[in-house]
Formats: sequence, structure tokens, C-alpha cells
Amino acid sequence: MAESLYVKEILEELSRNARDVRDEELREAAQEVLRARRVFAAGTGRSGCAAQAFCNRLMHLGRTAFFVFDVTTPPIREGDLLFIVSGSGASSSPISMAEKAKKAGARVLTLTVHPEAPVSAMADCIVAIPGGTKKDGIKGGGQIMGDAFEEMSWIVCDAMVHMMREELGISKEEMTARHANLD
Repeated sequence: MAESLYVKEILEELSRNARDVRDEELREAAQEVLRARRVFAAGTGRSGCAAQAFCNRLMHLGRTAFFVFDVTTPPIREGDLLFIVSGSGASSSPISMAEKAKKAGARVLTLTVHPEAPVSAMADCIVAIPGGTKKDGIKGGGQIMGDAFEEMSWIVCDAMVHMMREELGISKEEMTARHANLD
């Protein structure tokens, strides 16, 4: 069976982008998550999918996490963390959420292509992720997919979960035991 040149091309692009992700930023972000009483993750579109997946992985780590747009999400409070995935960092919804979180006394962590963007100005912690967004087109490393930010955000979130799993001493088996069983 021949390898998929399409998959290989995408993985090579992601690998090039991964060279620009800084472990120091990931460690700082992972510490923000671990210090938080609860984590509220947000993002719209495909960024929202990455945020939801991160919530799911945090639950597997035994952490309390909510996806902002879920109807069962409680109010954010002091001691909580708002985790925003926003490629542009300039969309009105993430900016509004960051303002509300700060007003409530929560900390803000953002994953973005644009660390100089408005939502980043309110963030206590920023992870800069290379890769274009749909607004950037091919700028920033999205040569093949055009909006490689979302794919990179999934990888960055998984890397943070791996760091936290090791720090907490949680086995893969413990995480697997927390997987849903009603599906």
C-alpha cells in the first residue's frame, strides 16, 4: 500500500510550523491550567472544536473544565481560567469573553497567531502559534491548508495535556478510565 502524499504534505507543513512553538510558553500555559480552580474554554468555528477537545482532555486528567457555549456552563469566578483559542485574536466574541472574565476576577490564557491582538492584551498568558488563519491566507505558514492555526492549536493543546499528565503523575490508563461510556 502506497503512502498518502496528501497526508505527508500536511504533516510536513505542521512539522515546519511546530518548530516555532516554544516549550516555555507551553509550560507556562500548562501551569496556568493546573493552578486554575476551573477552566472555561472558548473558541468559535474550528477553533471552538479545538477548545472543546481540550475540555474533554482536561476532564480525562481529572480537572474541572467547561466549554463556554454549553448550556450547562456555570458562571466564571475568581480563581478560574478562561482559555481562548482565537487565531486572529481580534474577533468580538473572544474579546467580550476576556473582558467579562477579567471583570469576574478570572485569569485569561489565549492561543493565537497574533500575540499583539486585542484579546492578547487582556491575557495573563499567551501561546503564539504559527500558521495562517482564514483571514491570513497563506501568511504565517498555512501554505497547503491556508488556515493551519486550527490544526496547530489541536497539537499544542495535546502537548499541554501531555505535559500536565506527566507533572500530575497520571497514567494513560487513568485517563482512559475517565472516557465516556454512554456512547
